[in-house]
Order: sequence, then structure tokens, then C-alpha cells
Amino acid sequence: MAATAARNNTQKLESLATERVAFPDNRLVLHLCGALDGHLKQMEECLPVSLQPLGNGITITAPTALAKKVRQLLENGYAALEQGHMVDQQWVEQGMQTLDEEGALPAQDHQACAGTVLRTPRRTLHPRTPGQADYLHKLATTDLTFAIGPAGTGKTFLAVAAAVTQWLEGRVARIILTRPAVEAGERLGFLPGDLQAKVDPYLRPLYDALHAMLGPEKVERMLLRAELEIAPLAYMRGRTLEEAFIILDEAQNTTAEQMKMFLTRFGEGSRMAVSGDITQRDLPKGQPSGLVQAAKILQNVPGVAFVQFTHRDVVRHPLVRKIVQAYEQSGQSKKLF
Repeated sequence: MAATAARNNTQKLESLATERVAFPDNRLVLHLCGALDGHLKQMEECLPVSLQPLGNGITITAPTALAKKVRQLLENGYAALEQGHMVDQQWVEQGMQTLDEEGALPAQDHQACAGTVLRTPRRTLHPRTPGQADYLHKLATTDLTFAIGPAGTGKTFLAVAAAVTQWLEGRVARIILTRPAVEAGERLGFLPGDLQAKVDPYLRPLYDALHAMLGPEKVERMLLRAELEIAPLAYMRGRTLEEAFIILDEAQNTTAEQMKMFLTRFGEGSRMAVSGDITQRDLPKGQPSGLVQAAKILQNVPGVAFVQFTHRDVVRHPLVRKIVQAYEQSGQSKKLF
């Protein structure tokens, strides 16, 4: 028995490979490893790998095939840091998720995310996934962009960031943010206060995104100067919106009539972003979604771009990605194109 155990231990040792990867900048290595080597510990908890930081390098001990992939993951992380991107818990989780799903890491992931940087007074934003990079590129180059996908993929936040950036650059004169005032499966009754107080709860996520990039004082000044408008979708009827970056959020809750009304508000020099999650509709049962209909009708129209996000683009808590993936695998999430 002892001889058998010894042979098994020998085989396990022989199946492991040890690699050392070294990097030129010690400061970036510290960010790559994370606070108290937290990123390395995160990998060790999820993968059969041992990671030992020493000086400007990291020693990897793992099964041969996995050791090469983990090395590539670390090299991708270092390259992302060199380009000014953030490597955090979500980045590490996404890298390991790619290993689990595909058995390989696309070396170009950090390169696909490079080149698009949005600078706002309070934040500098980089795309965190190739899907986000594609989205930002289309927001910058296409007059009408649809973003469809699950929660946590940055559909609204990145659209607001693109709008702020283009306003700061003088490419548009104002920003208009809107969403349908549809209750999320609850009957809220008659809310107290004036009309603005009644609609504010529906628009709060848009205010939150603007405050994160500009600060509350700047947002208030823009509202007073009519450089910013945040209003329910019903307020858009009958208007022509010129020289504006217009964002329709929660578009899955528009009716077909509302969507057509919104899309025909286009004026000279304007740009539109429409975002929504078709799996989280709050319309009355049997009421078709204007977002679903528009995606089918406009799919091949020149000047209209579509981005389909998946669980791989989720950048919230790692558990959110797993939840979205579980729903996708159960067939509850549908792709329109």
C-alpha cells in the first residue's frame, strides 16, 4: 500500500509544471497581485494552482496545460495595467471564467479593450470586456446604437459616460436621458409630492450615473442651463431633438408605439443610444416590447448598430455573472441577433 501511495504521489508531482513569469515594473506587479496578494489567492481558491510572488515575478505551479494558461492570464493582466486599465476581483474572475468555459485565454482581450478611454471630471473609464469596447466604439461612430443584454454589463453607465464625453468635447450641445415610467411588478399607488417627485424614483439610476461622473453640483448647473434633461419617455412626444446625445434606458419596457415615437425624435446633429434587457420586461402580460420589435425591424438598416451583451460582459459582483449565466443556460435569456 505504501508503495502504491508513493507511486501516486510521484505521478502527481510529475504532472505538475513550474513556471516563473517576470515583469519589468514592480509597481504594476503589486497591482497585478492585488492587496495582500488577494488576486493570486483568488486564483488559488478556484484553480488547482499555486502562485508565489517574489520580487518582480510570480512562480506558477500547476498541471502543465493549466500553468501555461495561468501564465497567459497574468501576462494579459500586466499588459492591461500597462495600458492604464484596472485589474480587480471582477477582472480576475472573468479571466478564470474564460479558462473554465473555453479552455484557453484569448491573448487579445486586453488589446480589444485598448484605445477607447472616456475621461469625465470625476472618472476615467476603460472598457472592461471586448463587448464593452465594441459598444463604446459604436457609441462614438454610429448615430443610433442599441445595446441589449443582462444587468451589470454597463449598458446605461457607459452610454451616459459617452454622452458626457461628447458634451465636454463640444460634439453635442446637450444630453437628454429618458426611460419609461413602468413599475417593476409592483403597484406603487399614488406617490406623494409634485410631478417631479413622482417620476424621480424611475429616473434615479440616471441621476446616479451622472453624479458619479460630474458631481451633483455640476449636474444641477447643467439642468438649470438646459444642457441636461432627465425626463420620462412620455415627455418626448411631439419634439425634435437636435444637437443632443439622447439615451433611452430600460427600453424593454417601451411599447411598439412608444419606441417608434422615440426613434422618430431624431434631429440634426443628434446621436441616440437605446439600452435594455429583454428578459426583465415589466409590461402588462401579452404586451409586446418595442425594443424586441425594433431590433427585428432595424437590424439591417444602415447607420443603426447593435451590441448583444452576455454574461461574459457582466462587471458587477462575480456572483451576478454566475446568475446571468445560469439564466442563459436555462433558456430564459434570448438572443435577438
